[in-house]
Amino acid sequence: MNTAPIRKVRKAVFPVAGLGTRFLPATKVIPKEMLTVVDKPVIQYAVDEAVEAGIEHFVFVTGRGKGAIEDHFDLAYELEATLKARGKTVEFEMLQAGRPAAGAASFVRQQEPLGLGHAVWCARDIVGDEPFALALPDMLIHGKRGCFAQMIDTYGKHGGNVIAAEEVPHEHVNRYGVLALAEDLGNKTHRITGMVEKPKIEDAPSNLIISGRYILQPEIFAKLETQKPGAGGEIQLTDAMIALLAEQDFFSYRFEGTTYDCGDKIGYLAANVALALDRSDIEPKFRPVLERLIRA
Repeated sequence: MNTAPIRKVRKAVFPVAGLGTRFLPATKVIPKEMLTVVDKPVIQYAVDEAVEAGIEHFVFVTGRGKGAIEDHFDLAYELEATLKARGKTVEFEMLQAGRPAAGAASFVRQQEPLGLGHAVWCARDIVGDEPFALALPDMLIHGKRGCFAQMIDTYGKHGGNVIAAEEVPHEHVNRYGVLALAEDLGNKTHRITGMVEKPKIEDAPSNLIISGRYILQPEIFAKLETQKPGAGGEIQLTDAMIALLAEQDFFSYRFEGTTYDCGDKIGYLAANVALALDRSDIEPKFRPVLERLIRA
C-alpha cells in the first residue's frame, strides 16, 4: 500500500499544552511536564529518549503559562557560569548535555484546548513534508533502550507509520485506544488493520493498546486539517490515523520497557519509586527507607 521511500526521522513533536488539572495545586504555576521524576522533569525523559534515537529537532506545542519549559531547554548563563567557577563539573556537564543545540528546539502555541490531534496539527509548518516522531510526555517509558530507538529500527525495515503498543489485561481495554492486527511480521511487529478508541470490553479487537509513542508520515496533517471533532468535542489523533490507514501502512511495535502514566498521581508516584530504585547512587539508601514505610 505504501510505496513512499523510507526517509530519516529527524524531528519529534511534544504536545505540552495541557493544564495538568489532576495535579493541582502543584500545576497552578508549574507546567505538569516540569514536575520531576527523581531529579529530572518529566519532559526531559521524553526528549532524552528522542535524542537517543537520533532525533535532531524538537518541536514543543505549548500554551499559556508554559514558559518554564522553554527556559529549561535554554542556556542558563548565570547558573552554568557559577557551576563552572565553583568546579562543579558533573552538574555543569549535565546541564550542557540536556540542552538542545542552538536552533534545534522550536516552540509553537496551541491557542485553544482542542485535543491531541489539534496540537499535532499546530506543528505542521515546522515539521514540513517529512516523517516525524510524536511523544506524549506524560507517558514515561523506562527501559534499557529507549522506545523511540526501538521504533526507529522497525520503521527502517517497514516504513509507513509505526505505533508503540503494549499489552494490558483484557478487562482494562475499555480505558485505551486498542489496535486491530493482521499478520505477524516478526520482531514484535504486526500490520495494523484498525483502531478503536475505548471500546467495550466484549468488542475490543485485541488487548494491544496505543502507548504514547508514534512515528507518523506528514500526510497525517491533511487528515487533521479536515478532521471533525470526535470524543469530548476535540480533534482526535486516532480518528485521523484511522482515515490515513485507508491510504498508508500502519505497524504496531511491542516495545521493551515499562510505561508510567505521569499524568496520573499513582503512575507518577510509581515512576519516582521505580526510577529511584534503578539508580545506583540512590537505591542503597532509598530501598531501606521504602521498606520501612511499607512495614509501618
